[in-house]
Amino acid sequence: MISPLELSKLKKQLEELLDKTFIMPSVLSPWGVPVLLATKKNGSMRLCVDYCQLNKVIIKNKYFLLRINDLMDQLVEACMFSKIDLRIGYHQICVKLEVIPKIAFRTCYVHYEY
Repeated sequence: MISPLELSKLKKQLEELLDKTFIMPSVLSPWGVPVLLATKKNGSMRLCVDYCQLNKVIIKNKYFLLRINDLMDQLVEACMFSKIDLRIGYHQICVKLEVIPKIAFRTCYVHYEY
């Protein structure tokens, strides 16, 4: 159960995501995973989409990750570094059109998809 305070914060975050066109109302998706709000260290709340059930039915692609030592070795000769904002990095990942309905999520307001 979500408190009235959490509902208002959820609504605000959904409006921000809509304004940035990260999400849109879902019309035809039969999928709809739940959302929850997680409290961050600073007391603010973060919208989380619970894909646990979806993860059980998808085929996983396996990619090998480089070891941190190998990555650091590649940086030895570097003289300039840049900084990127990964805070909204999740919203910059392209998803195939046929997958979009599967990553839809539901709230007490509307059914949305990325």
